[in-house]
Amino acid sequence: MSESKVIEPQTGAAFYLNKGDILTVTDPRGQQVSDMVLFNRHDFGEKISSGKTLDFEESILLTTGNFLWSNRSNKMVKIIEDTNGRNDFLLAPCSKETFEIMYDFEGYHPSCLENLSKNLAPMGIKTDDIPTAFNIFMNVQFDERGKISVLPPTSKAGDYVQFEALMDLLVCLTACSAEDSNGGSFKPIHYAVTKKIDSD
Repeated sequence: MSESKVIEPQTGAAFYLNKGDILTVTDPRGQQVSDMVLFNRHDFGEKISSGKTLDFEESILLTTGNFLWSNRSNKMVKIIEDTNGRNDFLLAPCSKETFEIMYDFEGYHPSCLENLSKNLAPMGIKTDDIPTAFNIFMNVQFDERGKISVLPPTSKAGDYVQFEALMDLLVCLTACSAEDSNGGSFKPIHYAVTKKIDSD
């Protein structure tokens, strides 16, 4: 495995994966969410889709063995290992409006949408092009009436999720900036990329 890279609290990073690469996203301290978006490296019009994924996987609880699908109904990655087992694909990346509307917060606040936009801008991707993210380690619950609540992540220090790239990808990850999503504190996220080892 390549050396682990650090995404500092309330920031993000964009990078490329080749088909067959393995991406490992680690929560080094516990209870820290990472938003992840994926684009087809050769055509940014193809990107990760919450709706397609929930349709084809027939579940809102996505973990080891599940695939994340594109808006064009293609498999983008397979989750090959998940030591925590709790992720979210319902809620959008936190944004300026998230903190204004839901937190009644005035003034500047870092957000995942800002960090995704900032890191994807050099590739020509605009804010409006950014899809709903796969929220790694995020603990979203709902009651019998469908009322949604965001609880602290169940991830412990060292928990990780591994993804196998099923096409050439552009990836962007964040260390989430929303207080409620992260148990009230902001921590780093680590990631590493390694080549898939062929069996022959």
